Amino acid sequence: MDTFFEFYNSLPPIVPNILMALLIFLGSIFLARFLRRLLDKMLLARGIDPETSILLGQLLYWSILVFGIITALQRFFDVSAFLAGLGILGFTIGFALQEIMQNFVAGMILLVQQPFDIGNFVTTSNYSGTIVAINMRTTELKTLDGRLIIIPNAQVLSNPIENYSRADLLRVDLPVGVSYDTDLDLARAAIMDALPAVKGFLADPGPSIIYHSFGESSIDMTIRFWIDTANNNLFDARDEAVIITKRALDAKGVDIPFPIRTVYMQK
Repeated sequence: MDTFFEFYNSLPPIVPNILMALLIFLGSIFLARFLRRLLDKMLLARGIDPETSILLGQLLYWSILVFGIITALQRFFDVSAFLAGLGILGFTIGFALQEIMQNFVAGMILLVQQPFDIGNFVTTSNYSGTIVAINMRTTELKTLDGRLIIIPNAQVLSNPIENYSRADLLRVDLPVGVSYDTDLDLARAAIMDALPAVKGFLADPGPSIIYHSFGESSIDMTIRFWIDTANNNLFDARDEAVIITKRALDAKGVDIPFPIRTVYMQK
């Protein structure tokens, strides 16, 4: 033991400081990770939203890490002057990287306001898909065709957000045209009788069929009905409604016309 102390005292003064600073830095990393995992477990047990857990975990992690770095640097010099210079440097860097900082702040706002949760199906910035992750700088969205879209948070926050998963009820609008010689009351009754076969169909609010215009080759209508999003989604419900409507009109002999063009060839 005496030999160790003799060896330790014989070292240059900078070496113990380096070892102590390294120990403080590594200890702060270990402590930050441990407390973040502990906080995640506590918030999960209390049923806190994953987005809020991510935000609080990130803040706790980086706060401890920054404190550890400052404490480690204190072994070598007075950190107060360094922090003053760092503030000026940070302002300069922040101005140069204002777009990144804007996305960072937007990510904080998204995590606090929670306009959508992970797993929600949304439309934003001209993309539709399921939210996969909400990071501090970007939001990851997976489209229906399997593409992974990474959108800057500032762009998400500045654009309208349609959250289909938050709506308990959704209305399906389906345009249909029938031929001019059709019995319109018969066509309406046939569709009304068939619509309850759509999965998730709701009788209240009730469905409606409105004839609204005379088209080039058909009398046009819009079928409107509501679905329970717990039992079906908007896209599958529209698909089922098209099939069911076509079968119902075929069963009554109602024709769904298509545009016809007559071309005269001049000799």
